[in-house]
Amino acid sequence: METLIVEVEKYVIDFLNKNVDKSYVYHNLTHTKSVVDSTKEIIEGMEIEEKPAQQLVIAAWFHDTGYAKGVENHEEESARIATEFLTQHNIAEEDLKVITSLILATKMGSKPSNLLEEVICDADCGHIGSKNYQEVSELLRKEIELTQGESISEGEWLKENINFLSKRHKFYTSYAAKNWQKRKGKNLSKLLKSQNKVSRSVTKLKQKKAELKFKKRKIELPERGIETMFRVALRNHITLSDIADTKANILLSVNAIIISMVLSNLVSKLDNPSNDYLIYPTIIFTVFTVTSMVLSILATRPNVTSGKFTKEDVANRKVNLLFFGNFHKMKLDEFEWAMGEMMQDRDYLYGSLTKDLYFLGLVLNRKYSLLRTTYTVFMIGIVVSVLSFVIAFYTRDPEAGRRIHEATTALLVP
Repeated sequence: METLIVEVEKYVIDFLNKNVDKSYVYHNLTHTKSVVDSTKEIIEGMEIEEKPAQQLVIAAWFHDTGYAKGVENHEEESARIATEFLTQHNIAEEDLKVITSLILATKMGSKPSNLLEEVICDADCGHIGSKNYQEVSELLRKEIELTQGESISEGEWLKENINFLSKRHKFYTSYAAKNWQKRKGKNLSKLLKSQNKVSRSVTKLKQKKAELKFKKRKIELPERGIETMFRVALRNHITLSDIADTKANILLSVNAIIISMVLSNLVSKLDNPSNDYLIYPTIIFTVFTVTSMVLSILATRPNVTSGKFTKEDVANRKVNLLFFGNFHKMKLDEFEWAMGEMMQDRDYLYGSLTKDLYFLGLVLNRKYSLLRTTYTVFMIGIVVSVLSFVIAFYTRDPEAGRRIHEATTALLVP
């Protein structure tokens, strides 16, 4: 029968891999191998004779093959599959009868009637006395959820496991009772501790829900601290925006004065051939001045949006009613309705204030970035323009250029 066991192992491994649905994450090949190993362990520990030992191993391999047809009556289906295979391999009728009875003995709720049935029942529940009981148990929970479409909470699953280990399960063989019972007790103790933690968590959750219900009964108006925070933050952002606009206007005014002086004084003199040396410095000076003016204008140029929104936008909280660009084309009654909806929704109101603050920050970032670039261009332009004029004068009249250079150096160096 040793050869037959090898054939059985090959057949069952291939059968389970091909025919059992992947949603059976517990009753699969891994579980079957575990039951076979536990069966062999009990056989060795209890020194069971060779023939019944072989019958037990064969039954252990076949005991869950019926899951290929589903969970309902899978023991009977397993016995049928075993009978079909073993009959083809000319097994004795007496052995076949023992093996099928052993498979049927693994049915939940049945009690073993002899030693061999006790062995396979203990082996089938061997994970209860193992260190990885909780991991295996979670696989069984997941399998039930996947195959039966049930959602089992952690509390319900702990309660079911505690009830099973403490009241419905027992080890029948002396070997299992001696070697696995202690670990079973530890596993039960861990389950009880976990249940206490879950109970405390559930109690805290109920308390939080009660507190939330109580808070919802209150008038949901913005707290004074939050009001102050938004007021100060928005005022600071608006002040910074005013400062940026002022700086941009100063630069714009200075460059406008410079460009008017260039056009009135320098450009009119360029018609004279004797002033050709001033052409390039004037162009450089003009380019930098115009660039600074353009950047100043970009820093202060406003962006205007579509100015319309829909009721769906208000219902989905997609529109910020605190920014004029989102409503300036709306009718008064539509705007009043939208504002009323927002003021009744505390989260929407806070969200709109938050968005307003955020987008003000984006505008400020754009303004100050452009201002920094403008000041940099203006500074470089002044330096390059002065140097170009010095070089131009020096090229035409070295002595005059030297005097201009000395005068410039005296002004720049203390």
